[in-house]
Amino acid sequence: MTSTISPDRTLPTPLDRDWDLSDLYAGLDDPAIDADLAALQNKASEFRIAYRGNVANLGAGEIAAALTKLAEIGQKLEYIVAYPMLTFSANTRDADAKKAQARLREAATDLDNLLLFFELELKDLSVDRLKTLQADTALTDYHHYLNRTIEARPHKLEEAVEQTRNKDSLTGRQAFVQLRGIHLGEREFAPVTRADGTEASSDAELSALLFDPDADRRLAAYSSVREVLKEHNSLYAYILNSVLQDHRLESQMRSYDSTLHKQLVSDEVTRPVFDAILGGTRQRFDLFQRYYTLKRKALGQPSRICDIYSPWATEPTEPIDYDTGVATLLDALTKFDVNYARRAEEFFLKNWVDATVRPGKRGGAFCAYYHGKHSYLMLSYTEDYSSLFTLAHEMGHGLHFAWIDDRQNYFNSNPPLVSAEVASTFNELLLLDYLLDRAGDDAALRRTLLTQHLEDLLNLLFRQSTISRFEQALHDRVALGTLDRDFINTTWRDCYRELCGDAVEVLELHQYDWARIGHIFFKPFYCYQYTASSLVSLACYQQYQQRGKDFIPGYFELLASGSSANQFDLLRQHVGVDLEDTATIVNALDYVERRLEELEATF
Repeated sequence: MTSTISPDRTLPTPLDRDWDLSDLYAGLDDPAIDADLAALQNKASEFRIAYRGNVANLGAGEIAAALTKLAEIGQKLEYIVAYPMLTFSANTRDADAKKAQARLREAATDLDNLLLFFELELKDLSVDRLKTLQADTALTDYHHYLNRTIEARPHKLEEAVEQTRNKDSLTGRQAFVQLRGIHLGEREFAPVTRADGTEASSDAELSALLFDPDADRRLAAYSSVREVLKEHNSLYAYILNSVLQDHRLESQMRSYDSTLHKQLVSDEVTRPVFDAILGGTRQRFDLFQRYYTLKRKALGQPSRICDIYSPWATEPTEPIDYDTGVATLLDALTKFDVNYARRAEEFFLKNWVDATVRPGKRGGAFCAYYHGKHSYLMLSYTEDYSSLFTLAHEMGHGLHFAWIDDRQNYFNSNPPLVSAEVASTFNELLLLDYLLDRAGDDAALRRTLLTQHLEDLLNLLFRQSTISRFEQALHDRVALGTLDRDFINTTWRDCYRELCGDAVEVLELHQYDWARIGHIFFKPFYCYQYTASSLVSLACYQQYQQRGKDFIPGYFELLASGSSANQFDLLRQHVGVDLEDTATIVNALDYVERRLEELEATF
């Protein structure tokens, strides 16, 4: 497989599907891990001695120097914690990785607690003093960081309490989140026989069978996973209740109105924008129902919740092997911008991607970014268009962070999630148009691609926002007392019944499906941000279609901006997109309707 973007370079064939973590450490037993940790502990102690109790007396230049030292410590600490985390994600059955992860997370918490005073002492400064510091040229690169400090002032706790919260998290909320991941990763699922006679038994393999043309096989694959969730429903409900209760207590301690309020402040999203996103999508559930009604009639097959990914083609689509998928993605990105594609190529040349399907591998996909190095991408590539679009999505994250790493300091390197998800969805849109152009008059392939696109959008715009509505109901109930599993199950089922209407049958087993949604455990109200960023990505892509290559410089400026300013200001400034204008939501949903009309016109 030869890359079309670098005439002087050829990607190896076959490509390695396992990532190489050696630019972090050589292994879990690498002595450099403990040596680096000891050095950081010394640096943190020296920092505490030098600055604790003195922040109020520091000038702007001295604060900038202190932030540089903090960034160096934080950056190195992330590398130390990253190695066992990434190793464990690739194989949750690795006992040594699990132990190392727990040990180093505890060490990281101790280090964070040593350094916590600096941020708290900054928050103790008056607003006027913080604004004076902001205006000093020595702190130009920290303008938004200081804005965030001002916003967080009313919600800080005393240092001893903050330290206790950090320590408690190891055996409290974070431990419960970890327990759920470990427990689910260790489950064995009833195998389902594929059409070729082989067996699918991992979560990733069974999930891939939801795209199988055989309705009975889809139901069997769906049921295999949900039967396990049903068996352990009580445990997962207990874990979720514990996590939600902890968020409720923390919100009260920090004087937030609610967990939602706490999260929106963290996300840099206003309540009116959140309500507009959830309200606007809820008003257009008819699009979701209209699509799946069309699909049921066209295929003459059941339309159960396990069938929503059933293929439109009467015959299975040809497999897309990993090498071909990578080459296709690189070609699609080249059409957009050759330098953008070259940055993507680096991920494969340097083995920063783990795409192997293996038992015990963490479900789903992610991009893990480490400032000063690069990102690592994880997915389970199952040789289909769904996997190819997942690869495009995670590569979007990786490229976004590559642009950030070129331009931003450590404190400006972590954009809010609405902004952080824009490049991932934009990449999927680039891939879609490239594949449609290449499909030519192949009606079956065009339908496959269009329906894949519509189903992805319906997921991001309607199912993800439904998850956040589900969470809102749970957090509201937790404010009144303990949740039980029946309330969680019923609420999840009812949310899905409202979304699906008469178009899709919500199966009895679906009431347990919430336990698969990792985001509701590790970060509240994460999912609405997928919806928000999809709306923004569609708006960006419409700008690209209208302006062509003139759009690209501003888009790269947006990517490179990281968290250096308010995300809504950056969107308006660089790409002319305003999520605070409800017309952006309306236009995005109109785009979905137009795509749906295109599909309807083919019948």
